[in-house]
Amino acid sequence: MVMHADRQPSAYDYSKRKGQLMAQAGNALYDSPRDIPGIIPLFPLEEALLLPRTQMPLNIFEDRYLAMIDHAIRHDRIIGIIQPKPSETESESESETESDASEEAVSPLQRIGCLGRITAFGETGDGRVLITLSGLCRFQLVSEINSHLPFRMAEIDCEDYAEDLIEGFGEDQVNRDGVLDIFRAFLDANDMEADWDNVGKSSNEILVNSLSMMSPYGIAEKQALLEAESLALRAETLIAITEMHLANDASDAPATLQ
Repeated sequence: MVMHADRQPSAYDYSKRKGQLMAQAGNALYDSPRDIPGIIPLFPLEEALLLPRTQMPLNIFEDRYLAMIDHAIRHDRIIGIIQPKPSETESESESETESDASEEAVSPLQRIGCLGRITAFGETGDGRVLITLSGLCRFQLVSEINSHLPFRMAEIDCEDYAEDLIEGFGEDQVNRDGVLDIFRAFLDANDMEADWDNVGKSSNEILVNSLSMMSPYGIAEKQALLEAESLALRAETLIAITEMHLANDASDAPATLQ
């Protein structure tokens, strides 16, 4: 391979040097963003984060999203998980009404989401569907598309996130010790435990992405983790957010006699 001196190595160059396929989700292989459809169904979810090579189980029960899953299964099995932008005011009720559904249908969305491929599907017998999404790569929302479908469709672009398709891309730059230290601090502060044997066996990529997905943070924090330019920056963002929350929790704790 000849590389011009004035060009930085791309995700494609990295993949070729490693001699590896770029991504696999279930039985599907993806060698480049060009293998990903340019128009996909969108699943808006607050405080939900999907990242490459992670899995997200979902319990689907609303009619419009059951239709979305049927549509995805009939086509390429890909849907886009994307957060809505924070609303100006909190709704007084979480109950699903026609007004709520109409408002959600036109609510503005973040510009960046993550694609997932349906790699497990099961019917419950009571009208619900259980699926597992395998994270593929991030995408930029180009524009939403008007359609007769009951769910939202959009044109997307994945070219800026080609490195997401490469397993382990950039994980050698991750501050693993820093991630583990803040994870321990979070567990201690919340009287929680972890399976440290499995944690120790996890790659840097799986460690950072899994902890980011499981983190109990809000829309803005989850979006910052999603949009981090590299895996190392995502790790640093996770550390900073967790440190901030731990500090706030400590300052809010009632004083105790010594």
